[in-house]
Amino acid sequence: MAAAEEDFPRGGLQRKSGAGKERRSLEEDNLFGLRCEVESKKRKRKKELNPDKAKKKGKEKNAVLQTKESIGAEILSFKKLKVGTLLLGCVKEVTDYELVVGLPHGLTGYVSLTNICDAYTKSLREQINEELAEDLTALSDLYSAGMIVRCTVSELGKTKASHHSLKLSINPKDVNKALSAGALRAGMLLSGCVSSVEDHGYLVDIGVKATKAFLSQEKAQEYIKRRNRGLPLRVGQYLTFLLESVKNDGRIVQLSVQPAAVGAAIAAEDQKWSLCNLLPGLVMRVEVQKVTLHGLVLQFLSGLSGSVDFMHLDPQKVGTYRKGQKLRACVLYVQPDAKSVHLTLRPLFLQPGAVSQQPGKHGIGEVLEYCTVLRYHKAVGVIFQLGDGSFAYSRKFHLSDTKLTVNATVFKEGTNHRCRVIDQSPMEQMALVSLKKSILDAPFLRYQDIQPGQLIEGKVSSLEKYGMHVKLTDQIRGLVPRTHLADIPLKHPEKLYSVGDQVKCRVLTVNSETKKLILTRKKTLVASKLSIITHYKEAIPRRLAHGYIVCVKPFGCIVRFYNEARGLVPRQELSALPVPSPEKAFYIGQVVKVMVLKCDPSQERLLLSMKTREEVGTEADDIKKNKESSMYPTGKIVDVEVLAKVANGLEVSILPERAPAFLPATHLSDHLSNCRLLSERLQRGDVLSRVMCLSQTHGQIILCRKAAVMAFAEQGPLPKDVLELQVGMQMPGLVKSIMPYGVFVEFPHGLVGLAPKAAMSDKFVTNAEDHFVVGQTVIAKVTNLDEEKKRVLLTLKMSECGSAEAGYESLMLLSQYLRELEFIRTLMSSRESAVVASLSQLTIGQRLQLVVDRVKADGTVYFTGTQVSRLTVTASHYHQGEVRVSPGQKCTAVVVFIDLLSSIVHVSLLQQLLSVNVKKLKGISQHPVVVQFMTPDVAVVSLAGTSQLLLIPVTFHLNDTFHFESEKFSVGQTISVSLLAAGVEHRGLPLATRGPRKHRRAKRERQLSEGGEDMLPGVQHALCVGDVVNGCVKSVRATSLLIALQGGVTGFVHVSEILDRVPEGTIPTSRLQVGKAVRAKIIGGTEAKSHKFLPITHPNFSLTVPELTLRPSKLSGECAAMIQGEQLADRLNSFKRGQVLTCYVFKYNCIKQCLDVEVTPDIRGKIELLLLSPILKNLKHPERGFRPGQALKAIVIGPDSRETRLSLSLTGMCSLDEGSITLGTIKKVTPHVGVTIGLPLGKTGRVGLFDLADSYCESPLEGLTPGRIVRCCVTSKNEDQLAVSLRNSRLHPEITSSVRDPEIASVRDLRKGQLLRGYIKSIGEPGVFVSLSASVSGRVQYHNVTDYFVKDHDIFLNNIPKGKLVTVKVLSVNNEQGHVELSLLPQDTKNPDLLPESLGLLPKEHKPLKDAEEEVTKVRKRKRGDSECEQLPSKKLKIKKKLQNCEESDSGVEVYCREEESDTDVEQLQQHPSKAKLPRLQVSSTFAWDLSVNTITPVTRRQEDESSDSEEDESGDSKPKVNRRQKEAGQQQVEKELAKVEQQLMDPNRQPQSADDFDRLVLSSPNSSIVWMQYMAFHLHATEIEKAQAVAERALKTISFREEQEKLNIWVALLNLENLYGTEESLMKVFERALQYCEPLKVFHKLANIYTKSEKFKQADSLYNSMLKRFRQQSSVWLTYATFLLKQGRADCTTVLLQRALKSLSQKEHVDVIAKFAQLEFRLGDTERAKAMFENTLSSYPKRTDLWSVYIDMMVKHGDQEQIRHLFERVVHLKLAPKKMKFFFKRYLEYEKKHGSEESVQAVKEKALEYVESKSSLVDS
Repeated sequence: MAAAEEDFPRGGLQRKSGAGKERRSLEEDNLFGLRCEVESKKRKRKKELNPDKAKKKGKEKNAVLQTKESIGAEILSFKKLKVGTLLLGCVKEVTDYELVVGLPHGLTGYVSLTNICDAYTKSLREQINEELAEDLTALSDLYSAGMIVRCTVSELGKTKASHHSLKLSINPKDVNKALSAGALRAGMLLSGCVSSVEDHGYLVDIGVKATKAFLSQEKAQEYIKRRNRGLPLRVGQYLTFLLESVKNDGRIVQLSVQPAAVGAAIAAEDQKWSLCNLLPGLVMRVEVQKVTLHGLVLQFLSGLSGSVDFMHLDPQKVGTYRKGQKLRACVLYVQPDAKSVHLTLRPLFLQPGAVSQQPGKHGIGEVLEYCTVLRYHKAVGVIFQLGDGSFAYSRKFHLSDTKLTVNATVFKEGTNHRCRVIDQSPMEQMALVSLKKSILDAPFLRYQDIQPGQLIEGKVSSLEKYGMHVKLTDQIRGLVPRTHLADIPLKHPEKLYSVGDQVKCRVLTVNSETKKLILTRKKTLVASKLSIITHYKEAIPRRLAHGYIVCVKPFGCIVRFYNEARGLVPRQELSALPVPSPEKAFYIGQVVKVMVLKCDPSQERLLLSMKTREEVGTEADDIKKNKESSMYPTGKIVDVEVLAKVANGLEVSILPERAPAFLPATHLSDHLSNCRLLSERLQRGDVLSRVMCLSQTHGQIILCRKAAVMAFAEQGPLPKDVLELQVGMQMPGLVKSIMPYGVFVEFPHGLVGLAPKAAMSDKFVTNAEDHFVVGQTVIAKVTNLDEEKKRVLLTLKMSECGSAEAGYESLMLLSQYLRELEFIRTLMSSRESAVVASLSQLTIGQRLQLVVDRVKADGTVYFTGTQVSRLTVTASHYHQGEVRVSPGQKCTAVVVFIDLLSSIVHVSLLQQLLSVNVKKLKGISQHPVVVQFMTPDVAVVSLAGTSQLLLIPVTFHLNDTFHFESEKFSVGQTISVSLLAAGVEHRGLPLATRGPRKHRRAKRERQLSEGGEDMLPGVQHALCVGDVVNGCVKSVRATSLLIALQGGVTGFVHVSEILDRVPEGTIPTSRLQVGKAVRAKIIGGTEAKSHKFLPITHPNFSLTVPELTLRPSKLSGECAAMIQGEQLADRLNSFKRGQVLTCYVFKYNCIKQCLDVEVTPDIRGKIELLLLSPILKNLKHPERGFRPGQALKAIVIGPDSRETRLSLSLTGMCSLDEGSITLGTIKKVTPHVGVTIGLPLGKTGRVGLFDLADSYCESPLEGLTPGRIVRCCVTSKNEDQLAVSLRNSRLHPEITSSVRDPEIASVRDLRKGQLLRGYIKSIGEPGVFVSLSASVSGRVQYHNVTDYFVKDHDIFLNNIPKGKLVTVKVLSVNNEQGHVELSLLPQDTKNPDLLPESLGLLPKEHKPLKDAEEEVTKVRKRKRGDSECEQLPSKKLKIKKKLQNCEESDSGVEVYCREEESDTDVEQLQQHPSKAKLPRLQVSSTFAWDLSVNTITPVTRRQEDESSDSEEDESGDSKPKVNRRQKEAGQQQVEKELAKVEQQLMDPNRQPQSADDFDRLVLSSPNSSIVWMQYMAFHLHATEIEKAQAVAERALKTISFREEQEKLNIWVALLNLENLYGTEESLMKVFERALQYCEPLKVFHKLANIYTKSEKFKQADSLYNSMLKRFRQQSSVWLTYATFLLKQGRADCTTVLLQRALKSLSQKEHVDVIAKFAQLEFRLGDTERAKAMFENTLSSYPKRTDLWSVYIDMMVKHGDQEQIRHLFERVVHLKLAPKKMKFFFKRYLEYEKKHGSEESVQAVKEKALEYVESKSSLVDS
């Protein structure tokens, strides 16, 4: 409206814009002086024109002025204030976000955080953006109540409650905006704020542009000591200072804040103050110009005038002022628009920098009965004098509730009135009072006056969705939440309440600082007569009170009272009857009556009960129940039978006593998924073996089936009390409850410890429930003990609780998980349900024939099939691959996972998984795999490029439950896994593990051992080696004792130091009990945490744990101290092979399948499973045969491979020699080949088909499964592998028994006419080959195979399977050549014919038209072309050469041909697929070198035709004649074939199929490396390696020297060839030649790639190191080596490599190399490390937009959306060129369009618009 009136003034007056501008400029330039002269001239002119009228107007004006002066007085009010008014104020209160400032005449204003100064606002924003809340400078540290400040009105408005809102600013640029640099004079008194803290002083913001004000440290010292409590000044602190010097036209100003100088400052005329720049707080000399009833009129600074109201006169001089009197006054406020200045004469303000004392004699709300009227000011108010001599002031509208009762007669001087203090006015040092009856009768005036639990009344002001607003007074309002509108939840509150209703409420909470008042309308609470609990101190046991439920949990309810006091009602105290589900019985907001059971006010813990006094149980009942179950102590292993399934577990009976017990569902397994599965699949009557008694609660036995807890219990006695625990002890436990501040872990015997939030995980814990769940098994380590309060602090960090062998630990967890699954499968297979039984029979990797049922929209496919009837079979979109299926289509799928809980079978249609390409796995190796399926416990993966499936664990440890997104597996992801132990399988699937995570535990332990005394935990003692001490047994473990010594010292006794003679099979520690007194001798000391032995001379020996001995021989005599300086490896090597020693069982390692034992306190040992016992029965359950702590007599084999432990044996065997009989574990079963067996001492043996038994059978490998333990005999010894036999004649040579199939060592053991049995080995053109033993084979020619006439030899391939057991007769034996001829004819073997009669074959005497066929063959040969005839000699030459090579490579055992056979037969034999194929050379992807020979079908078929023709031509002497018609038909057929061949040769797209074709091709393209490599591949298909090498050499000579890349391709092909088929020496020779002719760096890179692809990682690593030495200046070498290391899983080496690279490369390449290393980490390594690298680099180079761009690209690929958006937000707030910012804004917008919503896209656009506007404003300015 104001703007509209200016544009369109009322009355139609129109002003010319030019005139207005001219007048305004005159006013501004002449500082109001010229205006007075102009006006006086106008008035004179008017008087001259009309003197009578002027006189009349003058008289009227004088009368008006006199009336105003005599009638009223002006005081400041809200209506008179305008934006820009300058005032002097006093700080009344300091809150977190604003200053409450008292202004003149009782007004109050507020200064927000952002109106202090620009520097303080900037620092706040920086600290908030960097989330450094602890570094924020609070307002209370900068300001205090009573400070006098200069301020200006910044905003006037109204609050939501229609109250006046007055916002102020003390920002120097607002207060001193009228000042300029040129107007500054020395001696001026100004105010400002500290903007910066410098080394020698402070920069102060005074609000004047282009001026820098500096306050030296010296000038500020006195102020800091007297006014700032000795603390240095901080940014944002308000100062009143004196300008000491002004330099450079006001650009540089020196300040002073010395109290004496500031207090004496006077505003002088030479400082050129005027009405437009006058500031409040200035003290000046004034002269009284006029004295009025309501104040004074003063004159100052040569003509300026101002007024002093009655409230700001000096109280001691009221009535003594006279005209012309000289005084000192202070400017109170200035109104520039009204051209008025108001001053004060109060002494407080005449000393600048002084602090006001807060008037506190009468508190707000206090009622004053007798207030005497001192003076009545009409239209203003009344001044009262109180009984203590102080003054009070009441404004006019506070004198009465109605205006009619306010008059001068009522408030005569001396009359008394009843008032109530409503506020304090620090500027006038008065109390503000009110005489209104409504205020006098009000129960409270402030929120501070309201108390929790108080009953109050008010009016309903509004109804909202969240509750009801209640108005108590004009200033106080409260809220009744929706849940507190009634005792029960209301769906329609508006039906019960309406605006204006008078309601009675009770106060729940009140916060006077935030002015929040929460009320309740619950009838039970409002009308309650019980005690009101507002503090924990008021919660006395047995006290009854009403409260309301705020939280319902399975463990109980949380009840809240008044003032946020609350307590817990445990589940057992909810009711006299059991409450199975509190969530269903109670609801939030319910009012309950509770009784206080226990309260701890210091910790604010309150325990409540909802039971009445009659319902509280007695102790006698509990004792009775405990006696009933005392026969089952904690730790006892029992068998139970399932009685019934309940909601949260199983009701069972302990066998055989049938005692009732309870097995919670979460106690069924260490794996929560198996807990749910067992709970679902177990039925009534099922028996569970090996269940442990965990605890007894309320007389009920609680059982546990968690393997980790049971294994810990079996190691020794369980701790029963906190006193038996030790710092550093690790124990498995169960998560009992999860709180925001930590996790409570329960152990056997009811011990409970707390793992604080900081000790829960090595990762940052935001929410504890994301890391753990109730009932989960965890490994906890004791970190702190409070034996008095029985409190235990724990840590669950993997770095503290995990072992050094995380890979083996994860495999152990996986094996346990799979064993439990097998147990569940066994249960399911016995069910009557066909569906459950069929589900249990399926295995991962099984192939199923399925029919597509339906395909969902998301790509999920559902199947049906006979093998999976009534089961849900599904394949995800990923596992559908490139195969597109439709309903009804038949397909083959492979099972990738079976969900036994939901009965869902997950299958895959990927061709890679359906192929038969299975890679051979080595014992301990690393492999890249692809994740195919994931569960919380196990992931199914496949070897990259093969169909071999493996199982890997998802977690490394029981505590490893939380994974970042970057750590989680995803289907299709390629990772690297390690096989840590050979033969560890589940249902034929190998078990592997991912590389373990790195922990810093070892480093920390090393620091503890090498650090000072402050880092070593433990009690300091003065004990020395040899001292005899007395103590008592504190704790008993399986292999150790803890002895409590004097002075709080705890000693350690190893099991080997208890007795001198230990009987085998006994447990020495079982002889001692807790509390028994013992006498011991000190023999050494170990560190408390690292358990390392320290020498006696070590400075920290007094802080060690004393190592003790109880052996009588050492106690009575002298014993040497334990050897400390000797290395462990030397100690182990001191034991001789075959030495007998005593060891003690520690535990059985299921993963490594060995028994861990202890020999001495510092020497450990292991006994392999196969060396535990010579009896097979004892090895089925080895963990049951050995008890922890049991003494064993073992034989030393020697140190293990790592030289950290001794390898021992209990069978007496310490080496494997020929003839040794030992036990072995079947690792692998290879069809038609034999069995691979794992032997003791890390050896591997092979058993052929002929060494499995003394009598061959049709299925010799049946019953031999991986993992089975067998007895075997070593027959021959080799370095790596041994030949072993399972024959009974070998295992039991002392027993003479008939051997049906004797062993055949060589051909010399055979004789003509002998009948033998063997297995079909292969079928080729020469005949059928039969294996008679592992080293002897014989040939059966086709005419000796069957009595039937067989024209097509494929009939033999189709009907005689490989590996078939047959009986043969020896026809002839050639001992020199090792050839054996056999017969399978029925008349020779006395067995039926191999070919069945069902084939319909004719006997050999019926030969159809053989002579006619031979004649046609002869005609065909005569009609062949010349070119073909020319090729025959060369082909025969090749055949002869192949035959010679075949004879040279013959082992002398197998007979392939006879001398009279044709050459073509030999050639066909070499090309037959039954022969072993060499690996193919891999080159460019344009063609494949790895094709089998069978792919060259045209050439092979033609050769077969020629071979058959030549055979027919040469076979037989008698050739019957054929007639003329047959000859002509044969000629026509030959001519047709010739025409067909000619047509093929003329085809331009014809591929070369012979050496001649390739010769012609290379002549036409001599410089094409592709053609030459195809020529090489042609020879490799025929396994002609030498010819391929010759072609390569020929290519190198032929290709022009200008074609460098083509030559390099040939060199690479030749390197590939030598790598696959040559030796290392030949490869190096080719490599050195290639370096001479090609660019060396390229050759190095190519060879490194060849090594990597062929998995020769050791050679590749060595080559890369050579490259780093030779090409250290090439960044590509460092990057390729880093890529190699990351692919090998050696991420830790890349950090060292990067440091080496930065030292070798030039400085300008550092940034790019670091960025590329970070990209590699993103793709192949750890994304967190990659982000850290980018962040560090960008912190040094924040304006490298290319780095930002790459960082964004990497985060988009590998980060989550929250991180990506955070990164974009950082980028778009950079100070870069507009063109670059435009690029980033576009990227941000594209990302949001793709991944965000419409709101996020719009937000980006708005940010871009803000950026453009900010840039535009800068340009304009």
